[in-house]
Amino acid sequence: MSTGLERVRDQRRLGRLDLPREIRHPLMPRLYYDPEAFGQFSERIARFLGTARFLVYMTVFVFVWFAWNVVAPASWRFDPYPFIFLTLMLSLQASYAAPLILLAQNRQADRDRVQYEGDRARDERNVSDTEYLTREVASLRMAMSEVATREWIRDELQHLLKELENRRQGPR
Repeated sequence: MSTGLERVRDQRRLGRLDLPREIRHPLMPRLYYDPEAFGQFSERIARFLGTARFLVYMTVFVFVWFAWNVVAPASWRFDPYPFIFLTLMLSLQASYAAPLILLAQNRQADRDRVQYEGDRARDERNVSDTEYLTREVASLRMAMSEVATREWIRDELQHLLKELENRRQGPR
């Protein structure tokens, strides 16, 4: 006869979705990192790798490496002619630089997408505002055609003055 606790364990093992899962402690705990801080770090590195300063520093580093391993006394040389250790160091640097640059590019693409969406929304608002103002100007023009303008009133008054003069002079 099984106890209630064994029955719950059996149900969990069978994959019941209505019961919480057992808390499992992994052999190696998961490392936590802040994605935002790591992304900012990768962008700083990518920004630095794309500068002339980095190229100068790297050129000086490789030149010093060559000079040390060619000119220095034999006992002080740590990487003889084929410079295998230098090749390993440069390969290691490249293997870390490439993913960091891609991460920085992805973050920039995300920022560009958000900016594009904001620009698009702003453009749509501008278009709707422009259409509204166009309708308002058209309605004002239509209303102005029905409003008495200064020239129309002047013409009407001149016409009335002529009529009054004609009436005064007419019955004689």
